[in-house]
Amino acid sequence: MRRPNWVPPGTDLDKPNAARVYDYYLGGSHNFEADRRMARRAMELWPDLPAIMRANRAFLRRSVQYLADRGLTRFLDVGSGIPTFGAVHEVARVTAPGARVVYVDRDPVAVAHSRLLLKDDPLSSVVEADLRDPADLLARPEVRELLAAGEPVALMLVAVVHFVTDAEEPAKVLATLREALPAGSALVLSHASLEGRPDQAGPHQDLYRLTPTPLTMRSRQQITDFFEGFELVEPGVVYLPEWRPENPEAVGPHPERMTGMAGVGFLR
Repeated sequence: MRRPNWVPPGTDLDKPNAARVYDYYLGGSHNFEADRRMARRAMELWPDLPAIMRANRAFLRRSVQYLADRGLTRFLDVGSGIPTFGAVHEVARVTAPGARVVYVDRDPVAVAHSRLLLKDDPLSSVVEADLRDPADLLARPEVRELLAAGEPVALMLVAVVHFVTDAEEPAKVLATLREALPAGSALVLSHASLEGRPDQAGPHQDLYRLTPTPLTMRSRQQITDFFEGFELVEPGVVYLPEWRPENPEAVGPHPERMTGMAGVGFLR
């Protein structure tokens, strides 16, 4: 197939990629046939998947707005994926026009396209790094600069920690990042959950084993444990639609169908 000019050399277009599959679920155009094939197969098993991804994106927007309203102007978005409508810098700058954002992703396609879109934005930068190597991530100049000012930083881990396997010790990864955050910082986290639809956990994890980023779904308690060292804000760790909805009626009678859980906490 013809390689788009924004795709880095060496990118395997024949193997599905989690960031590009996510882009497809959100209605984006930065994905390839292998990604679309996997997404369609997943939706055959679980028709709610696009709605779940949209609910996750809506949580990201609400959480950024919440933190910007409370004065945070620095955001570290790890696992940012391919930019789509309502990215962190767009939402934050509605309240804080000078908000600075560092986007981090391990996928070279996501990084390349993010850099293309943000090349004229002096307050945003893009880093290719892996959450599973937090020491390397924190050593990147763009990340060091964001943290060095000593101002509170919002660490965004939205739909990314479930790509860290138990063997890769996600709690240690989060501890390393937490220790680098200035006082007053916050953690925003959403995560695929075993609860709500346990019948779907096995098939969905099996599908993601076809990608370079296998998926580990976890319980509410396991997800809550990732907030060690942070004080959770109300309503705590809840299903995606339940976290501070703009319209309570939008939650619907079965928020558990969205499966993902989310929360926001401030550094103790």
